[in-house]
Amino acid sequence: MQSFTVSNFLSGLIDISSIFNQPCALCGNGQAQQGFCAPCHRDLPRLAPPFCSRCALPLPEAGVCGRCLRHPPIFDALHVPYVYRYPISSLIHAFKYGRRLELAGILGHLLANGTPPIDQKYDIVIAVPLSKERLAERGFNQSLELARSVVGIIPHRFLPGLCWRKCNTHSQAGLSPRQRRRNVRHAFCVETRLDGLSVAVVDDVVTTGSTLDSLASELKKWGAKRVDAWALCRTLRPKT
Repeated sequence: MQSFTVSNFLSGLIDISSIFNQPCALCGNGQAQQGFCAPCHRDLPRLAPPFCSRCALPLPEAGVCGRCLRHPPIFDALHVPYVYRYPISSLIHAFKYGRRLELAGILGHLLANGTPPIDQKYDIVIAVPLSKERLAERGFNQSLELARSVVGIIPHRFLPGLCWRKCNTHSQAGLSPRQRRRNVRHAFCVETRLDGLSVAVVDDVVTTGSTLDSLASELKKWGAKRVDAWALCRTLRPKT
């Protein structure tokens, strides 16, 4: 089992140091701090409360949404600071499909220091794994790079090899919620027992939560007592 603690923390520090005093990632202004100039940072689409304490969909008042009351997700909570829309969606697209790996530090900083910032301590942090085929096609796992950046800011035990995707599922883009659930059912494998441990799973964008649910199911089957998700963004409504 591969684990990154001190070495990953130092790697994360190098990542984070590169985002200070650099041009703004959005407008190119030279007065950027932490990746963005002040106006562009203010324009980022934050997920404002109140929202569901389980799935983070907006609600009229704080609590649990009707969908989560009827069909509780297997993961225990979702920490997500931003809504998936412009301009942050363009950064994620550039990072994920344009191979802009230098954006990992900026996006990881946004996730770690979102509102509210991540302050709970977990036993293990992992990233949502890609299949071997998808990894070969893309060249990197965007969730793993995001997770590596986050644990460089908030030190945790990072185990990127703890689980893997055992089949090359179809892309979730364009699928209905039911199709998404079916697509990722039994898609993941876990390497070792996790009895009594709390696990945080890092992903870039959450739409229906089907991928997180499938992975949380496998983690809990192997003994995890709690599985929370850290994601940079979520879509406002599951696609139907």
